[in-house]
Amino acid sequence: MHAGKAALLNRITSRYPRLQSAPLKETVSGSSPPSVFIGSYGYPKVFVGPLLPPIFGDTRLHDAPEEWIPRGFDSADVLARRLQLVRGKQAVDVHDQTKISEMTLDIALAKDSTEVEAQFKSPPRGGFLHEELQAFGPSADLRDLKVNAGKWNRRLEKAYYDTDLRAGEAVLSLYEGGVPFTDIQRAFSVGAFGLRRNRKFVPTKWSITAVDSTLSNNILPEVQAMPLLESPQAYEFESFSNKYLALFYPSLWQFEWMEAFISPFPGSPHISIFADHEYAEGKKGYSTVGGCYYSAKLAVLEKMKQMGRQAGVLILREAYSDYVPLGVWNVRENLRQAVQQKATEFDSFTAGLNYSFSRMEVPESGWRANSETLTSKMRQSSLSQFF
Repeated sequence: MHAGKAALLNRITSRYPRLQSAPLKETVSGSSPPSVFIGSYGYPKVFVGPLLPPIFGDTRLHDAPEEWIPRGFDSADVLARRLQLVRGKQAVDVHDQTKISEMTLDIALAKDSTEVEAQFKSPPRGGFLHEELQAFGPSADLRDLKVNAGKWNRRLEKAYYDTDLRAGEAVLSLYEGGVPFTDIQRAFSVGAFGLRRNRKFVPTKWSITAVDSTLSNNILPEVQAMPLLESPQAYEFESFSNKYLALFYPSLWQFEWMEAFISPFPGSPHISIFADHEYAEGKKGYSTVGGCYYSAKLAVLEKMKQMGRQAGVLILREAYSDYVPLGVWNVRENLRQAVQQKATEFDSFTAGLNYSFSRMEVPESGWRANSETLTSKMRQSSLSQFF
């Protein structure tokens, strides 16, 4: 991730006082949504384990980001659930096949909320906020773990037992079968897919981008074979102190993601803008803006496939001064909502662009100064045949 963006996000998360949970003892019992977390620090030896709230019952909404926006949740609603989740962790090699690995797998593939009892080496404390990962509450090293394993999700189970099916093929098959992104990513992170000899834990952060990228890379060639969009159209949506506007326009595939953070810090630059892009040949290397790039790309490619049209896309995102980092699901699910709204259509690219800038707080000059596709000769050439 761009160093400037990483530094800004660290400052944003530091605004919040150290997250403190209600006092917990060394034993915590409850129903995991189901949810697990695989760390990346120390790779290939990583911390793995469950996330569970100290409550029993149906806790699936604690780890179901696809449902939060349709239910009208705001940041407080999400944090109220996520910060209840207690993280248990134990260091293992990513190829580990011991008891903790088996129990983490049982939780990740569970069909419903799963009863878990975690015994810790010390009372769990603290909390966690991150731009790319979902928040969770206190954590501590595990001493022992007991899982009342219930039924697995039938479709995830089928992929798990197919040890001749490559991981990417499993991801695509499950996605096309209607399995939610979060369920696929969770199973991917615990090494539930792929050829037997290749299976291993994948840090949660990496697994999110891996699934976003796998799905996008599969949809993109389909979209590139489709006829061009006939006229520009803009889609908008706002939630979680973010506003998103996606401008689709007649062009061969090209994509630019731009995000502006409106600073809550006195004396700092009022607006910080970060951007990345790609053209018809796709993205080379990891995006400088991090995992949100791939989440946004998936959302707009899904829309193009639905429309049966290929287009160029410019996405503008504004994160306002009361923004709370909640994870890249925020980008994916907000844009999925945006492109299902009624589009505003235009007679020309210029009219669509002017409208887009007028709907945002950041001045047009700020967006233009940081955009590649708005100044590129390649973009101008690709548009000249239409306008």
